[in-house]
Amino acid sequence: MADNTTNAPTYDEPVGRSGNGRTVPTPRTNPVLSLDDGDPADLATIGVEEEFHVVDLHTRELVPRAGELLDRLPAASFTAELHRSVVETNTAVCRTLDEIRAELTGLRQAAVQVADRAGLGIVAAGTVPLRADGDPSVTPTSRYRRMLDEYQMLAREQLICGAQVHVGVTDRDLAVAVTRRVQPWLPVLLALSTSSPYWMGQDSGYASVRSLVWQRWPTAGDPGEVTSAADHEALVAELISSETITDPAMIYFDVRPSAHVPTVELRVTDANADVETIVLLTGLFRALVRREVAALRAGVERTAVRPPVLRAAVWRAARSGLEGDLLDLPRSARPVPAAQAVRRLVTDLRPQLEATGDWEQVSELTRYALERGSSAARQRRAYERRGRLADVVDLLLDETRGRVRGPLPGAPTPPVLPTYADAGDEVFGPAGPQPAYAPMLAALRQLGAGVLRQREHDRDEEQRARGVTFSVAGEASTRLFPVDLVPRVVPAADWRTLRTGLVQRARALDAFLRDVYADRAVVADGVVPAWVVESSPGLRPTGALMGRRGTRAQVSGTDLVRDPDGGWYVLEDNLRVPSGIGYAVQNRRLTQAVLPELPVPEDLLPADETPAMLYRALVAAAPAAADDPAVVVLSGGPGDPAWFEHRLLADEMGVPLTETSDLLVEEGRVRLVREGCRREVDVIYLRMDEEALLHAPGADGVPLGWPLLAAVHAGRLTLANALGNGVGDDKALYAYVPRLIEYYLGEKPLLGDVPTYLCGLPEQRAEVLGRLDELVLKPVDGYGGDRVVIGPRAEAEELDAVREQILAAPHRWIAQEMIALTTHPVFDGTALAPRHVDLRAFVFLGDTAEVAPVALTRVAPAGSMIVNSSRGGGSKDTWLLGGADEPSV
Repeated sequence: MADNTTNAPTYDEPVGRSGNGRTVPTPRTNPVLSLDDGDPADLATIGVEEEFHVVDLHTRELVPRAGELLDRLPAASFTAELHRSVVETNTAVCRTLDEIRAELTGLRQAAVQVADRAGLGIVAAGTVPLRADGDPSVTPTSRYRRMLDEYQMLAREQLICGAQVHVGVTDRDLAVAVTRRVQPWLPVLLALSTSSPYWMGQDSGYASVRSLVWQRWPTAGDPGEVTSAADHEALVAELISSETITDPAMIYFDVRPSAHVPTVELRVTDANADVETIVLLTGLFRALVRREVAALRAGVERTAVRPPVLRAAVWRAARSGLEGDLLDLPRSARPVPAAQAVRRLVTDLRPQLEATGDWEQVSELTRYALERGSSAARQRRAYERRGRLADVVDLLLDETRGRVRGPLPGAPTPPVLPTYADAGDEVFGPAGPQPAYAPMLAALRQLGAGVLRQREHDRDEEQRARGVTFSVAGEASTRLFPVDLVPRVVPAADWRTLRTGLVQRARALDAFLRDVYADRAVVADGVVPAWVVESSPGLRPTGALMGRRGTRAQVSGTDLVRDPDGGWYVLEDNLRVPSGIGYAVQNRRLTQAVLPELPVPEDLLPADETPAMLYRALVAAAPAAADDPAVVVLSGGPGDPAWFEHRLLADEMGVPLTETSDLLVEEGRVRLVREGCRREVDVIYLRMDEEALLHAPGADGVPLGWPLLAAVHAGRLTLANALGNGVGDDKALYAYVPRLIEYYLGEKPLLGDVPTYLCGLPEQRAEVLGRLDELVLKPVDGYGGDRVVIGPRAEAEELDAVREQILAAPHRWIAQEMIALTTHPVFDGTALAPRHVDLRAFVFLGDTAEVAPVALTRVAPAGSMIVNSSRGGGSKDTWLLGGADEPSV
C-alpha cells in the first residue's frame, strides 16, 4: 500500500541509473521520442513504484522482516510501508520502456540479493497465500501507528501489494482532468495485473482479492466529479478536516494526481511478479494519458460512465482477470471476453504507442500476456499440481527473480549445447541420445551454456537461502550440497524391477538382524560363518536389547550401480543411519525452481510423498501400548553433516527435531522437555552415531544413553533404526546376502551382487593378493569411500600398503570385481560431459514395505569412480518413472 511521502521519485529529474534488464520479448533499440503531435516533452516521462511482500524462504510465509532488508538497501530507491512485511521500490525517471524494464529489474535484483543472504525472499503479487500466525506487525512510525489506532482491522488486513505507474504531465490541472478521462479503461489494466487469488491461506474465488481489500479504504475507488487542481485540493482538505485522513498521501483513488510529483498515478493494479506485465501496463497507461491529453486539448468531450457501472466493471475485472469477461466500456456495459477488451484497447492506442516507439513492443507483450494468462491463473495451476500453497509462493519467488517459466516470445535462439558419445553412457550412446531424454535435452539446448551457467548461480543462491549444506569431517565450515543441473531418468521398467528387489533385500536383512541378536539360527544352520558375525565391527551388545521384537531397520538405503548393458547391481547396504532421503527430495524441488523449462514426464513419481511414507514406518514401529505414537527426530545438532536433512524431514513429517539435551528419562519413560512442558516420546528416528548417543547428556545433564536403552529394552521406546545394525551392512556379510534371501524368504535373489572375495578366507585371500591391481579393495567397516582402493588406478606404493593391511588383519578386508559403472552427463560450465554415477534407493519397513519415490544419484568427480560428496562427488535429481499409484509391497 503506497502512501509514503518521502523518498518518492522526482519526475522532473533526468534518468540516472541504467539497471540491468533481461532480454525483452521483441529486442529493439530505444528510439528518440517523437513528440511531433505537439505534446510537451515531459509527457513522455514514466516511473513505477512496486511493492513486495517479504517471505521466509524456509516456511514460505509472510514475515515482518522488511527492516532487515531496508537497513542494507539504498534509501533513495527502497522505502518502508504500513506493514513491516512490505518493501517498496521507486524507479528513477525514465523515457522508454526499455529503461523502465532495466530499472525494475535492477531494483528487484538488488532486493533479491540482500534478501537471499537473510534467508528471505521477495514476492511481487497482490497477496501471498501463506502468513505466520499472530497479528500483522506495523512499521513503527508515529504516522503508521496513528493509522492502526484509527482504522483498526482495516489497517491490519492491508497485507497487500500494488504497482503504481506514474506518467509525467505539465501541471496539476491537467493531471486532474486526465484522471477523470481515463477511468473507463482502468478495469482492463486491472485485469492484466491480477495476481491475488489467495487470501489468508484460502482461494478467494477472485483473480484480485487485493482489489476488494483495497476498496474498503474510505478514500479508495472513484473520486467523483473533480474539475480542477483547486477542486482536488479542496476535496483533500475537506477529507482531512473530517479527520477521515491525516494527509494528502492517504488519497487512495484508483487513479489520482500524485500527491508529491507532477504526474498522473495509476493505483488500481496489483503488484505482479512478471516484470513484462509491469512494462506492458506502463506502456498502455502512458499511451492512454497521452491520448486523453490530446483529446482534452482538441476539445473532445469526456466519455462518461456512471459510477455504479464503473464499480461493476472494476469488480468484474477483479473477479475474473484475463480468464473471464470484462465490461465493454465505454461502449456499453455488456460483458465481452477479456482478451477482446484488451486487444481493442491496444488497437485504439496504436497512434500514441507509435508516437513513443512502443507499438511493436506493446503488441508483442500483449500477445505474450494473453497466451500466458493472468498471474492469478498461473498461481492456481501451480497449486492444482500438488495441492500445496508453498508451490504458489515458489512460483511467485521464481517469477519475481526473473525466472519466467517458458521462453519469452521473440527471444533469439541460444547456441547448441555441446555433447559427446560414449558406449558406457546412459544418455549419449554410440547410436545417439536415448529417446527418454529427448524432451529434456531439447530444453537444455534451447537454454544453452550461458543460461545454464546463470542457473548454476541461481541454484547456489537457492541453496544458500534454504541452508542446503553438508559438512565434511575435519572441515570447520559447511559446503553447499553439490547438485548437477541435468536430471537422471530411471525408466519405469527398470524401477519396477529394482523396487521389488529392494524390498526383498530389506526384508531379508531385517530378518537377519533379528536373528543374529537372538538365536543366531543363520549361523547354526551354516548359512553364514560364525567368524563373519563375531568379527564384525558392527556387532554391538546394545543390539541385543530388542531381541527378535519388531522391525530393526525401518529405513534402509541401498547403493546400486548400472553396467553398460543395462544391468543393475547392489554395491552395498546401509542399515544404521542411511542419509540422503531429504537431499533427494530437495534436489527435485531445486530442479523445479531453477530449471522450470524442463518437461516433466507424466509418470514421474511424486517426491513430496516421501516424508509421509517415512512417518508411516516410524509410527508403525511404536510400542504396542502407544495409542497415539509421538515421534521425534534425534539429531547431533547443527554441527551434524546432514543437519539440513534432519530439519527438512522433521518439518515435513510435522514432528519435533530434537537433540539429546531435549530428552529426559523419568520412571523408565523418555520425555521431550521444552518450554517447561514434558511430553512422552514413543519413537526416536535416530540420526546420530551410537557412541555419541550413549555419551551425550540429556536434559538433566546426566548421560542419556543407558537410561534410554533401558526404556528400549522394557518395550517403552523404539529407536529407528535399532542400535547394532552395523552387523547387517558389514561388507563381509554382503557376500552372503543372496543366501540370506533364500534362507529367510525362500526366494531367489532379484538383484545382482558384485562378485566379492573375503580376505578372511585363506583361498579367497590368496586370489585377492594375486590380483590387487585388478580388484576394488574395501575395509569391512568403511563408509563414504573411506580407504577404498581401486586397484587398476592405484599406484604401486598404495597397493603395497593395502597388502600389508590385509595380511595384518585379513578379516577386516574384502575385495570386489571392478564393475564398469555407467556414466551420465553433467553440465561442466561449457558443455555436457560424462561422469560416473551410482544410485541410493530407500526402503521403509512398517506395516507394509514401501520404496521411497525418490532416490539419490551420486556423481563422481571427473576422472574418479568414487561418488561420495565427502570425496568431491556430487548429486543429481533422479526421475523415477512408474506412475503415482504404485502399490505397497
